Amino acid sequence: MAQVTVQIDGKAYRMACEEGQEAHLEELAAGFDQYVGHLKSQFGEIGDLRLTVMAGIMVMDELNDVKRRLGKLEKEAEDLRKGREGVMGEVSRSEEAIAQALGELTSQIQGMAAKLNGKPPAN
Repeated sequence: MAQVTVQIDGKAYRMACEEGQEAHLEELAAGFDQYVGHLKSQFGEIGDLRLTVMAGIMVMDELNDVKRRLGKLEKEAEDLRKGREGVMGEVSRSEEAIAQALGELTSQIQGMAAKLNGKPPAN
């Protein structure tokens, strides 16, 4: 286990994390420190515990908003996927109908060409 010392509201906290995750933990702590600093600038010295709880609630509010937006995007992606599958099925059916019509048209043209040339139509 790696050890990292992070700063939150000017105080050092020693924390453990997995090897290679030190920079990530420091980045998370710096982000949380910004929340605490923002609240401290708005409300002044209201106590470390209260600031920490308020910052935690702000983070959870943002997380909740992100989860809600992610859910909407996942639903939109699923709707698009289903719509694409429907369109692709229609395209496939249209291509088959066009191929069949072209085959019939080709046969008719060959029959006409044979009649014009005085030959019996090929089957």
